[in-house]
Amino acid sequence: MSDKKGNYSASNITALEGLEAVRKRPGMYIGSTDSKGLHHLVWEVIDNSIDEHLAGHCSQIDVIINEDNSITVKDNGRGIPTGMHEKLKKSALEVVMTVLHAGGKFDKDTYKVSGGLHGVGVSCVNALSSYLKAEVHREGKVFMQEYSIGKPKEDVKEIGKTNITGTYISFKPDGEIFETLEYRYDILANRIREMSYLNSGLTLTLTDMRHLEEGKPKQETFYSEGGLKEFVKYLDQARTPIIEEPIYVKGKEDNVEVEVAMQYNSSFKENIYSFVNNINTREGGTHVSGFRRAVNREFTKYGQDNGFFNKLKFTISGEDFREGLTSIVSVKVPEPQFKGQTKGELGNSEVSGIVSRAMGTALKNFLEENPKLARVIINKVILAATARHAARKARELVQRKNVLTGSGLPGKLSDCSSKNPGESEIFLVEGDSAGGTAKQGRDRKFQAILPLRGKILNVEKAMEHKIYENEEIKNMFTALGVSIVENDGERDLNIEKLRYHKIVIMCDADVDGSHIQTLILTFFFRYMKPLVEQGYVYIATPPLYMVKKGKQFRYCWDEAERQEAIEAYGGSKDESGSIKIQRYKGLGEMNAEQLWVTTMNPDERILRQVTIEDAVSADITFSKLMGDEVPPRRQFIEENAKYANIDA
Repeated sequence: MSDKKGNYSASNITALEGLEAVRKRPGMYIGSTDSKGLHHLVWEVIDNSIDEHLAGHCSQIDVIINEDNSITVKDNGRGIPTGMHEKLKKSALEVVMTVLHAGGKFDKDTYKVSGGLHGVGVSCVNALSSYLKAEVHREGKVFMQEYSIGKPKEDVKEIGKTNITGTYISFKPDGEIFETLEYRYDILANRIREMSYLNSGLTLTLTDMRHLEEGKPKQETFYSEGGLKEFVKYLDQARTPIIEEPIYVKGKEDNVEVEVAMQYNSSFKENIYSFVNNINTREGGTHVSGFRRAVNREFTKYGQDNGFFNKLKFTISGEDFREGLTSIVSVKVPEPQFKGQTKGELGNSEVSGIVSRAMGTALKNFLEENPKLARVIINKVILAATARHAARKARELVQRKNVLTGSGLPGKLSDCSSKNPGESEIFLVEGDSAGGTAKQGRDRKFQAILPLRGKILNVEKAMEHKIYENEEIKNMFTALGVSIVENDGERDLNIEKLRYHKIVIMCDADVDGSHIQTLILTFFFRYMKPLVEQGYVYIATPPLYMVKKGKQFRYCWDEAERQEAIEAYGGSKDESGSIKIQRYKGLGEMNAEQLWVTTMNPDERILRQVTIEDAVSADITFSKLMGDEVPPRRQFIEENAKYANIDA
């Protein structure tokens, strides 16, 4: 056990079981072996350093992407203990690195709060790495041990002297386990930025040695003094706030720490992000329930006590108080109980009441001390309630129409003959002309075509009832067979009757096509997110060019392929006259056979599956692109323009 001074030694390391199953079933431990699982390895190592920070012993964490796509994570914490473990008769460092469910997190006196309580941790990273090196600075000495696929190459050895403390972990993921070995800078940067907001006062750096500019690697430093208040402002950077400063709550009860920041903006959606011991609980849990209960209770009471709801002809609902509300709910729980291995939902029942009480006291004080701001919020709530009432009627009209007209399928839909959703796919096609071509080129057995006329409504800036009144959006709802249902005052998307398990967005490969694609993706992200989360949404990839010489031709999807085709046909960079190049600016420029071969044939086509790697980052991107504020949108487009020079 550690003493009251927080000493951390070999006796604090508790071993529960071995490592054998990790390589056999990696998905059980890191979720998957794709890009998401690859990046999860980094989170596991960083989490150990974050836990040192939470224990009060770490102020800086450095993450380095090395030239060979290996990762190094350095911290200035206490350093993993290296003394002999009493039971296992080996160095505590080796125990931590090679035994699953081993570490100081199981000793309550070593770590009061920790995110890594499902036993994945650095030993799992070691098992899934072709090479890993652990270097520990503590007690004036530097210790080191190297491993290959989780097995030590040699005993822990002392390699030098030091006047600092900390742990340095370098690892290279195993190519036999992972589908990809390339780390994405943006994914790492977004998560590290998030961690800086959740841990005010902690400095984190990210360095990419793969990309040198003027001889220097790309590097960013992340540090937040304001914590969650700054986080909320960052999330709302592309939205217009209706109160200047976020409402901030901090409290502690029964060793559970509660921290909340919330800000109302002019949008029409609730954006709530929740964390437990720095882990993003995407599915919420008891801490989110407690937060929502307090918001509903306190605003309802304030509105009723002051007569603000007297003239309304319908009841205010809990969701009305959360429309246009961006909030972050972060709790630190000594022994969190998560539902499922992915830690997506907190299950501790006592946390709900603790959060509710902390929020209730703070909100009551805020409303009493800021009557003008309270009135601004209540006016938005009344507007939200009115819009919700109208939206319910609009939804009921859409769904009632389906019942009254039998199948209720849109007249523009060219359906497939298969009734098996697992093999059926629908193409949402830009324009009637391209829709006609797609209809001729498809395989009628399993491919359905729904043409969409023009640019659909921008749902980011529209009140909900306007969305259900939009003809193209109504057609998507009815064609897909999904509906909105209300459960306990919360609205959910019912996908039990989903008619297609592949929903393919097919737009022109130009700027207008990209805009339409973004409008459709915004709609799916805001109103049909479960379809995205369950992997049903895809983007078609039509070719940009056809390069032809005589009877020979090639389709090209980018500039590099185009140049390669020109050179293969004996041309030069100047393109000789015998080589003809067609730039496909629209789907309608291809005939039915060309569209089938390049874009619709399952054996040949390229489909990009739409996934949500980072919900926070996705939310910010959509609000930047489709929200009210012009400068963030302009900056984003300039930094990410894809077709800017193709037709120059």
